[in-house]
Amino acid sequence: MIVRFGYVAMSVFIKDSSPSKTMTMATFSKLSDREAAIRKLERIGEENLHNTLRLLKHNNGHDIRVYRFSSKLIPLATHEDLQDWDPFAALKDAFAEVGAYVRDHEMRVSFHPDHFTVLSTPRQEVLQSSIRVLRHHVKMLKAMGLDATAKNNIHIGGAYKDKPSAAARFKEHFAGLDRDIQERLTLENDDKTFTAVETLQVCKATGLPMVLDLHHQWVNNDGEKPWELWPDILQTWNGALAQADANPNKPLPPKIHISSPKSESDPRSHADLVDPGPLLAFLREIAGSTPAIDVMIEAKSKDDALFHLMKDLASYIADGIKILNGASIEISS
Repeated sequence: MIVRFGYVAMSVFIKDSSPSKTMTMATFSKLSDREAAIRKLERIGEENLHNTLRLLKHNNGHDIRVYRFSSKLIPLATHEDLQDWDPFAALKDAFAEVGAYVRDHEMRVSFHPDHFTVLSTPRQEVLQSSIRVLRHHVKMLKAMGLDATAKNNIHIGGAYKDKPSAAARFKEHFAGLDRDIQERLTLENDDKTFTAVETLQVCKATGLPMVLDLHHQWVNNDGEKPWELWPDILQTWNGALAQADANPNKPLPPKIHISSPKSESDPRSHADLVDPGPLLAFLREIAGSTPAIDVMIEAKSKDDALFHLMKDLASYIADGIKILNGASIEISS
């Protein structure tokens, strides 16, 4: 089984490369010339996209083919007071350049809209805001010229003191989404509310592919081992929504998330680095189930955590692990 590793948004090595520079609405509102203020937002967006391209080139130099974009590429883009602003015309070339690099180097990219994106909500205004955020993420991926194999990963959302009703609302609200939003979604278990078992049930009902977060499953579970769920999770990656626009000769591999607890007293927070032990235990259990899997590292140290993990994994080469390049391994089944 081929295992590729990626990381989230920021590099600790590439200086002055934040893809998330922003402006607050308070600052925007203080600027007397609204058109000039909008041009400033667009310049910040262009800088964020330029830095994203720098990060992708850094990734390519280290064989990293899995990467999560910052959701904050365009500051204030989803603010309700700026819905008359279309930033995509001004940023067309910058988005196209990022997308071309992704395609040319066969990278797998994604977004993770923030925790305010909640489809389980009972409040109509929150739902509409969540749909607006998801629509914006789809627009960004389309502006890059990326097909529906580039996904937006979300959680089910809050339970609102009635988890079955919240799950039912998620399914109802999901069914009402435009198809191009639906086919770019993946669903992840969370660390406090919806367990992996419960998330899997919603994925089966909606056809959504499930991203198993091993850390979340460890701190919020129903007593199962994560690999016991894997056969059913793997099936969610075979559906039409998971494989939308995928090359039939090169199907989209399943994806998981990995991080390690910060401490015994703070088990939900993410540590700087990744402990390879629990990850390897899981990967060995599932090695015969799929030819490939992609692993998103959510550790605090970003790409440095990936490099440390690869060094740690090199010590297992006598135990069925083969290092393929700077960010990929092969595990014997």
